[in-house]
Amino acid sequence: MADALIPASPAAAPSPNPGTLPVRGLCVFYGSAEVPRLFHSFLPGLVRRGKRVLCFDGGNLFNPLLIARFARQERENPGEFQRNIRVARAFTCFQLTELLVRAPRLLRDFAADVLMVTALPDLYFDEDVREGPARASFRRALCEIRRLEKRMAVAVFSDATSWVTPRRIFFTALVAQADHVSQWQAGEAPEFAQGTSPSPHAALWPRKCSR
Repeated sequence: MADALIPASPAAAPSPNPGTLPVRGLCVFYGSAEVPRLFHSFLPGLVRRGKRVLCFDGGNLFNPLLIARFARQERENPGEFQRNIRVARAFTCFQLTELLVRAPRLLRDFAADVLMVTALPDLYFDEDVREGPARASFRRALCEIRRLEKRMAVAVFSDATSWVTPRRIFFTALVAQADHVSQWQAGEAPEFAQGTSPSPHAALWPRKCSR
């Protein structure tokens, strides 16, 4: 069962309110197949509070029409609203890793407060990519996220638990690194669990990252 992958720490502090993100740290959202689209629902509140959002869209899910609707609901000019959002799409795991590697340079040009990533590690499950290269690419992605989460909020939206593949250990490793984990089902609000127990697979992934 998916829950067995993500045991919440019994000593966890109170979790953030649904729909909000911490100033820094890694949040992972998973569960329903609709979860990767969930990132849209965070955007109005973030923009309303003056936050800038950078999105690495590995699921090719970003919907500009939905963003325009949010802008109208907020009584904002869609152009002004979208000026606080930047989207870069990735269609392979290697492209997603490369975006994460390039993130510090992108942030110099667009000083975002929040990084949202969709389809991580889902893209790395692609059977057309051999396990060795997929694992190496995911290791690098995880290292880059570890660096980024120290300076900003990083929110990952994943459908990984619906996959049946040995590569789901990638998701387990991601969760082992997370500060907040939220399981979400269609029609439900996200429920957070702050902190996670050490993953039995955590040793597969380096705690220190080298260039």
